[in-house]
Amino acid sequence: MPAYDMYYEDFQPGHVHESAGVTITRTMILDFARLYDPQPFHLDEIAAGESHFGGLIASGWQVAVLSFRMFAQSGILAPGAMGSPGLDKLRWHLPVRPGDTIRMRSEVLSARTSETRDDRGYADLKMDVLNQKDEVVMSYLVTEILKRRPA
Repeated sequence: MPAYDMYYEDFQPGHVHESAGVTITRTMILDFARLYDPQPFHLDEIAAGESHFGGLIASGWQVAVLSFRMFAQSGILAPGAMGSPGLDKLRWHLPVRPGDTIRMRSEVLSARTSETRDDRGYADLKMDVLNQKDEVVMSYLVTEILKRRPA
């Protein structure tokens, strides 16, 4: 089934979906850090080199935002997306450095229909962000609210 035609009924436990990747550049890291996460290991290559990271790294928040963009742009949420009540267990496992290419992988852990609204259901997803070496650099759990397929 094409990702762009997915509704609640298509989010069956075990379903795995991967996004296209995005390559992180030095400029992307610096621009994001200046606006949102002005820590030395995101902003200053000399300070980053002297830090325990040994070089410039992307903000974890930048990786999180990019992961959602990749997920949304993959089309898996259209046309059924109705938002999310939140996420859990956000973890940053490895630093993301300039030149790394990251992609998003989601796996449906469980799905249930709403007890109060017939037009929707909920899918619990495990989200992993992987780098070009297939290493998990970030992970989290999210619940998506999804429209049920029209009759």
